[in-house]
Amino acid sequence: MSHEGKGQEDQMSEVIFEAEKGKFEGESPLPSPAVATTPKPKPKLSATMIIPVWIVLSSTVIIYNNYLYNTLDFKYPVFTVTWHLTFAAIGTRVLQKTTSLLDGVKDVNVTKDMFLKSILPIGVLFSASLILSNTAYLYLSVSYIQMLKAFTPVAILLISWVIRIQEPSRKLAAIVLLISVGVALASHGELRFNLFGFIVQSAAVAFEASRLVMIQLLLHGLKMDPLVSLHYYAPVCAALNLLALPFTEGLAPFYELARIGPVILISNASVAFLLNIAAVFLVGAASGLALTLAGVFKDILLITGSVLIFGSPVTPLQVFGYSIALGGLVTYKRIGLK
Repeated sequence: MSHEGKGQEDQMSEVIFEAEKGKFEGESPLPSPAVATTPKPKPKLSATMIIPVWIVLSSTVIIYNNYLYNTLDFKYPVFTVTWHLTFAAIGTRVLQKTTSLLDGVKDVNVTKDMFLKSILPIGVLFSASLILSNTAYLYLSVSYIQMLKAFTPVAILLISWVIRIQEPSRKLAAIVLLISVGVALASHGELRFNLFGFIVQSAAVAFEASRLVMIQLLLHGLKMDPLVSLHYYAPVCAALNLLALPFTEGLAPFYELARIGPVILISNASVAFLLNIAAVFLVGAASGLALTLAGVFKDILLITGSVLIFGSPVTPLQVFGYSIALGGLVTYKRIGLK
């Protein structure tokens, strides 16, 4: 492979690494925006301490989110995402004033031109991804959504090939085929397949992949960890979602707030925000491969939990297909680290 080709593959490995972080954090109602480069080290905890905490928080947020939509029958994903983003916008600013977790904000100079050409378009993709991924919970099981999200790295590679920032190779094509076959088998084995839900989740994956590629193109070189990214994107996305709310859900969710109660709303947003804080320490403590393996373990726990808690059926064909897809993800990360 030429030096240029190797450099492109290393660059794409970096994007996939961010996709994995985005995927992990993206499992929550409020995924942290992935960033273009590895952030500056924060106060570190050991990987053995932070990975279990992150797994518990990430799994809790997903299960809590599904509980809110389907058990409590609060079927308003646009409102929920807007509320979480508003909570995050306030939370990051409180942390900026009271802790050192957002000291990285001082290193990022967001000009008007940068906001209009980079932050805003990426924020639009982020909002679309959040709303669509949350809407999918109304139609698909938690376990099946986790399986479909395994296609995100493939979507990133396909977009990168189309816009020519990455040249196809046989090795990458084989991995794309492996993951695609695995996800296809998992879909074929889904007993409660819903076409609309599948389309919505697929669109969410496409928007998320586009966002990650755009970050690599427009914000390459900026040192922004998950909380610093959230500090900038949360207000933008909250405003965008607020503009969409009257045309999507109207006033209906506000009439339901008394039934849901402040405890549910605040605790749900708090757990999602704590997940973003945990992500800062996770990125500083764990390698890319460790993140991938931790995500695989968490997904297995989530799928098992979905079966036990919500009674979601999982067929042997789905287990087989998802195993193939996960094998492709781990293989890509191992290749990228060589």
